[in-house]
Amino acid sequence: MRVNLTVNGRALHADDVWEGESLLYLLRERLGLPGSKNACEQGECGSCTVRLDGVPVCACLVAAGQAEGRDVVTVEGLAGRAGLPEGALTPVQQAFADAGAVQCGFCTPGLIVAADDLLRRDPDPSDADIREALAGNLCRCTGYEKILDAVRLAAARTGPGEDRP
Repeated sequence: MRVNLTVNGRALHADDVWEGESLLYLLRERLGLPGSKNACEQGECGSCTVRLDGVPVCACLVAAGQAEGRDVVTVEGLAGRAGLPEGALTPVQQAFADAGAVQCGFCTPGLIVAADDLLRRDPDPSDADIREALAGNLCRCTGYEKILDAVRLAAARTGPGEDRP
């Protein structure tokens, strides 16, 4: 089957998509967007988190065919959605780097998509809000404190009054 979708603001399509193929496979292997990571393939780790029509989902659990006609934003597309030039880091991405929240980097794309979504909805989240928003994302390296620091830093840098695309 052919799947037509918008990914990071670009209309794309993939041919010969198998019925059981995941959105994660479509993004990584067919469309060349390796940012979302393939870790558990069971929706437990959050490494493959993307936004589907504005809602964070585990791309490993979404059938590629379910993305027909829909809008997908991956970690690669966050800068463009924020109106930043290609290659620029979003405030969340920069905060993760500055706070030392990136270690092996495997969980980082999913955490960044989840944190970006949180800050779009709530520009001044409490620690409890941050923990809840990131609860579906597992990290084996950091112990999470630096990740929480990064989200706090991104929120402080952008401020509650700022527009978040």
